[in-house]
Amino acid sequence: MHIRISPVTALLAACLLATVAAGAERTKDDRVVKDGLMVSMHYTLKDTSGQVLETSKGKEPIKYVHGKKMMIPGLEKELAGMKVGGEKQVTVKPEDAYGPVNKNAFQEFPKEKLPAEGLKVGAILTGQGPQGQPIKARVHEIKEKTVVLDLNHPMAGKTLVFDVKIVDIQSAPAPSAQPAVPAAPAKPAVPAPAAKPPEPTQKK
Repeated sequence: MHIRISPVTALLAACLLATVAAGAERTKDDRVVKDGLMVSMHYTLKDTSGQVLETSKGKEPIKYVHGKKMMIPGLEKELAGMKVGGEKQVTVKPEDAYGPVNKNAFQEFPKEKLPAEGLKVGAILTGQGPQGQPIKARVHEIKEKTVVLDLNHPMAGKTLVFDVKIVDIQSAPAPSAQPAVPAAPAKPAVPAPAAKPPEPTQKK
């Protein structure tokens, strides 16, 4: 059977397809990073010399809910308005990242309270804070009878450079289903005094 389509019908069909395509394009354009949406992204974190500190390349992209303070402030601010597929390099100063080095986060412990393998500058130790929260510390200095531990975040006082790419943007799931965010981009709590000396996790 041969069906003839009138010019008017063809014109209407063309207009309908164009409207649908335009609507789809607008929907795509509306997928931008904004508060309340779950964002999936890849990132590479470098210091100002260009040394790579962390990267998600070769792994699953990280996910976070924008506007929930799950990212360091300086990075989250620059991600707002980006679209799926968008790439950007963001430089974040210490005050908008992990803060300046806190002098109060340097604390002394008697040598006898630490195991022998922890008595080395640069050793990384773990322990518990006064509320039972896990903390990490780096051996900063070894004195005659005491050891000075640095409880600052390892990236405190550093300017950070992020290369980011937005992979996906979706509605955020229910709070109980929201994924945890990797520690690197997340903003840590201010270091608290240790309740007891940390124990070593690895030798340096």
